[in-house]
Amino acid sequence: MYIPKQYRMNHEEAIQMMKSNPFALLITVDEHRPLATHIPLEIREEDGKIYGTGHIAYGNKQKKTLENNSDVLLIFQGAHAYISSSWYEVEEVPTWDYLAVHAYGTARIISGDELKSALDTMLKHYESHRENGRLWDTFDPELLESEMKGIVGFEIEITSIQAAAKMSQNRSDTDYKSIVGELETSNDQEEVQVAQWMREQRKGLFK
Repeated sequence: MYIPKQYRMNHEEAIQMMKSNPFALLITVDEHRPLATHIPLEIREEDGKIYGTGHIAYGNKQKKTLENNSDVLLIFQGAHAYISSSWYEVEEVPTWDYLAVHAYGTARIISGDELKSALDTMLKHYESHRENGRLWDTFDPELLESEMKGIVGFEIEITSIQAAAKMSQNRSDTDYKSIVGELETSNDQEEVQVAQWMREQRKGLFK
């Protein structure tokens, strides 16, 4: 991913963005043909390394590309918005602001107790805060065993990250405030999130 220097996200920000936007695009190649699956991932840091754990349907032919594959790409998409040049002081063309992370790594298949642990962790992430949340031990064990036969679990050790935060950093303070003001009036939640992110970067403008 091409990222001009001023738009490069630092490592910690990139990891946080992956954790905050865990519904990712898993991309591999099978005989020169790209394969892609949209899936939720659990991102964790352990012993200085970063891992992404998830699962796909057993019938998904992408499963054949996940065992010991060192050429796996995960794409995480954050908030994004169209930026109209009518919000600028001087005439220019419009653009698009966005947050995105490309994470490259090596995949391996997980099964048995390791897969159960990964699924248990994901359930805790999404269910533990809910009233009557459905955690692993609340399900019928036979149902879980049956459902697990229909999936293929995997873990990806992330070895390289490219992260972009293209959020109008090149604009003057006047244009920047104008963009934030316009986005904050939107009914589109994505546009409001972009405005919130931009406010945090130049807090002094909005006192």
